[in-house]
Amino acid sequence: MMKLSDYVIDFIARLGIKHVFLVPGGGAMHLNDSLSRCRSIEFVCNLHEQASAIAAENYAKGTNHIGAALVTTGPGATNAITGLVGAWLDSTPCIFVSGQVKRADRMYHPDGTPLGVRQVGVQEVDIVSMVRPATKYAVTVTDPQSIRYHLEKAARLAVTGRPGPVWIDIPLDVQASPIDVDTLPGYDDTGAAAPARDSALDRAVTETIAALNRASRPLLLAGNGIRLARAEREFRELVDVLDIPVETTWLAIDLIGDDHPLFAGRPGSLAPRGANFAVQNSDALLAIGARLDRVVTGYSPEAFARHAHKIAVDIDAAELEKFGGAVHTKVCADAGAFMRALLARRSEIAPRDRREWVRRCAAWKAQYPIVLPEHRTPESRVSAYYLADVLSDELGPGDNVVSGSSGSGIELFLLALRVKDGQRVFHTTALGAMGFGIAASIGACLAGGRRRTVCVDGDGGFQFNIQELETVRRLQLPITFFVLNNDGYASIRASQTAFFGGPRIGCDSRTGQTLPDIRRVAQAYGLKTDIIRDQSNLRAEIRRVLDTAGPLVCDVHCVLDEVRQPRLSSVQRPDGSFVSKPLEDLWPFLDRDEFHANMLVPVSEV
Repeated sequence: MMKLSDYVIDFIARLGIKHVFLVPGGGAMHLNDSLSRCRSIEFVCNLHEQASAIAAENYAKGTNHIGAALVTTGPGATNAITGLVGAWLDSTPCIFVSGQVKRADRMYHPDGTPLGVRQVGVQEVDIVSMVRPATKYAVTVTDPQSIRYHLEKAARLAVTGRPGPVWIDIPLDVQASPIDVDTLPGYDDTGAAAPARDSALDRAVTETIAALNRASRPLLLAGNGIRLARAEREFRELVDVLDIPVETTWLAIDLIGDDHPLFAGRPGSLAPRGANFAVQNSDALLAIGARLDRVVTGYSPEAFARHAHKIAVDIDAAELEKFGGAVHTKVCADAGAFMRALLARRSEIAPRDRREWVRRCAAWKAQYPIVLPEHRTPESRVSAYYLADVLSDELGPGDNVVSGSSGSGIELFLLALRVKDGQRVFHTTALGAMGFGIAASIGACLAGGRRRTVCVDGDGGFQFNIQELETVRRLQLPITFFVLNNDGYASIRASQTAFFGGPRIGCDSRTGQTLPDIRRVAQAYGLKTDIIRDQSNLRAEIRRVLDTAGPLVCDVHCVLDEVRQPRLSSVQRPDGSFVSKPLEDLWPFLDRDEFHANMLVPVSEV
């Protein structure tokens, strides 16, 4: 006989998971005890369950495997929901295990029907009903004999099809139950997965080859589905075979180095002009593993690459159907399977001289850099663009880079970052939850075998999980934090100024929101600190910080209201309604003659 909680932890270990993130609690005490005795898993104690969830999410991204978090019942479980939703939106496989009140104290009759009350047991919440919309599988295990079935089903669903998180909720008395492992029924997933039929995939490849052969200005857009399919090798081979300009989505930022001769940038509503010129002037667009959300397409998706034959490859049929007729060839398939099928027929891809198109995309990339001379001009404070520019030079190909949740940490820093081949970059563009930076850095650092990790976070978002500096100190993780100090919530301040004539509420020290001295807080946690007040000697100061072994927190006094640019904007129609400009026409607007000279297709009248 074996204790059920021991079986659960042993199952997680057999999945190959080496770290589990948790905050212990009474509702999960048997699971906690079993984890403490597991020799093959290192448990990481966080100080808030949101941090455990975010760390597990980014551990999964870093290992390209399953992450795991263990929480207690009630508030322990609800605290983890933010990280769970981040994993759901980014298609990240994670297994969340929660404790629950014993079966006799649940708000259900023995037959499973609800009592109709809000709570019976102490700290009881119906966590499964809360998380079900953001999980691939969520269940409360009420029969100890079903534990193997539920664990196997959850683990399988987490990584098949479009990956995502799963949740296993285990009542206290079930955790303690003795089970006979040899008699436990398992999960039979025969026929559960439905990959693209060979005939359908073959037809899609035929259409793709025909579209590429017709095109004089084709473009390859790579998404995170490529990494989720573990198909990085096939992607690089396809880049070589097609020999056409390549762009990536933001979640796939580290699939290819910025210095690759075919890399044309990352398109979107806040993006390099050159990247948008390339995608909007293309006549064939092959998007693999990219869901083409509004961050990439802008707010008028029908105008995205509007003169191109668009081919979208996605494992999620719903993501394809949302486009209606705006996508010409919809391929519901695993990104790796599609690329292997396409590469198998490479002899059918007609060789064409597209050197002029490749040169044009490279010229756009060079002509319209993100970091401009004015960003490098000595200032009384530091430009986030220039900080990203210098860090791009100084970071090595083996480093982890973590951007903050929102605001300057992602909208300015990540926009200007130049990624080196071999680096891993972690961020949260889908959910954008404040509190991401520190927790994600912990998960990413451990996933990479404690490789050097550099996190650039905003001063506002840094506060949300600041207690995790203690976790960083305890584990002595080699993490360097650059905190962009711009007196509060700069992006909120900018929005209030744009829409309401000035900052009004809760965005800085003048409007009721204050933040502490970040160095004094970090010092209280026992971390090394540094400060960069201006950019007169920025490169030397960044080198000094990076040469100091982490963990370290560096307070960077940034330009208070640095403009986010270039970005998509809207114009007001005569009837008062607003319409977005097309993706190629970013603000600040180019001189009209210059703009028209960059367009190889008819210009939109918006």
